[in-house]
Amino acid sequence: MAKLYFRYGAMNSSKTANALMVKYNYEERGQKVLLLKPSIDNRESGCIIKSRAGLTEECLLVHSDSNIYELVQDYINKPSEISCVIIDEAQFLTKQQVYHLTRLVDRDGIPVICYGLRADFRGELFEGSQYLLAWADTIEEVKTICWCGRKAIMNARYQGDKIVKEGEQVEVGGNDRYISLCRAHWHDGVLSGR
Repeated sequence: MAKLYFRYGAMNSSKTANALMVKYNYEERGQKVLLLKPSIDNRESGCIIKSRAGLTEECLLVHSDSNIYELVQDYINKPSEISCVIIDEAQFLTKQQVYHLTRLVDRDGIPVICYGLRADFRGELFEGSQYLLAWADTIEEVKTICWCGRKAIMNARYQGDKIVKEGEQVEVGGNDRYISLCRAHWHDGVLSGR
């Protein structure tokens, strides 16, 4: 039975590497996988998903006005059969796009595995994450640790040596702009133990 999965974690918890490994596992068994990411994640040029560990795969881009259900249907109409849809950076999906994913699972029996952040640098849910938390069949945490060794659940945006807690929700970046912290260090604005 197909399910909608939401695998969330703080920045640097290896979500993308996990997504690419799951794709590899499906393909190693002769299964076809459709790999997607929202186009707002423009850190890599073109239709590429790249993990910090160096794993790289081509993907299809999902724009904010894309109908994911139709996109997948168009892909299936080509001479191929999809065994799974994997989406990286799923926090950037819209409510309607998460609804499209539920239709792929419920109507077409295609498993959908989404990877993304739960909350932004202010501790507020992203729209995609909110509806994945509400509608996913299975919710799993991908864990990482704070510099202090405790579990990191918060994403902190920083500039220089200061944590920033105001600004636009979406400002795409990596280790140059964000760090994962435990809640205590996020509250206190402590970037490291130095």
